[in-house]
Amino acid sequence: MKLVTVIENDQEKAGILLDDVVVPIECINDHYRLDFEVKMKSLIENDQLSELARWVANKQHIATEIRGVLPLGEVTWGPLYRDPEKIWGIGLNYVDHAADLNEVAPNTEPASFMKPVTTIIGPGEAVQLPPQSERTTGEAELGIIIGKTCKDVEEHEAFDVIAGYTTIIDMTAEDILEKNPRYLTRSKSFDTFFSFGPVFLTRDEVEDLHSLEVRTMHNGELHRKNTIAHMTFSPEMLVSFHSKVMTLHPGDIISTGTPGAVHLQEGDIVGCEIDGFLPLTNPVKAAD
Repeated sequence: MKLVTVIENDQEKAGILLDDVVVPIECINDHYRLDFEVKMKSLIENDQLSELARWVANKQHIATEIRGVLPLGEVTWGPLYRDPEKIWGIGLNYVDHAADLNEVAPNTEPASFMKPVTTIIGPGEAVQLPPQSERTTGEAELGIIIGKTCKDVEEHEAFDVIAGYTTIIDMTAEDILEKNPRYLTRSKSFDTFFSFGPVFLTRDEVEDLHSLEVRTMHNGELHRKNTIAHMTFSPEMLVSFHSKVMTLHPGDIISTGTPGAVHLQEGDIVGCEIDGFLPLTNPVKAAD
């Protein structure tokens, strides 16, 4: 199932992506007298994804039967949700990216950090370059969305607690980080430094996770690409490792690292493309 969050009348609401239209879940509830959650995070937290997917699979004509269906070209996207309990980021998870920064990639344990929810923006919203930084970068990444409360998960169990995947653009004030590695949290935490969406693919939609190609895009051109198989630490290892640090909850996000970061300037468009997802793009502007 492909899920999205759209903005209508200043309200962010979950919908199902069906070919070239979005069907808001609230419209499904109204027409068929159902009671699914209408917010993305609530769908995950209340374990309704499987039930909703089964219901959709048994309905052949949803897009033509109900009112309120949105043509894809008329949609305003929101972030999938704005209130994850935790956002974990993974640094230097591709060896090639470490070489870009003249650093040695970690090879025994992931280099992870956390980001505040105030960094979140959605597709099409502007990344604001902070005045404290003269070199901010944008980084395309695969995002893992946790679907179940879990602790001490083993790698072979990881897929059982994953709800699905999304596209992410993570920003870094790289010049601040270079001053001192202890400045990592600050360099990652400026407002607008985390974009995710527009599409959330449930786990069953991805047949071969490790074959997916992640592409950092810059003004419509490919900057850097790599496949999940070339990560130093696999998605399932990242879930297991971090679940042994702290309890993971539904809606928690793990951003798995980038194949390459691109220097951002005002007027740029930064993008993330991954096989099977709609592209994620954000314009770049100087901070107000």
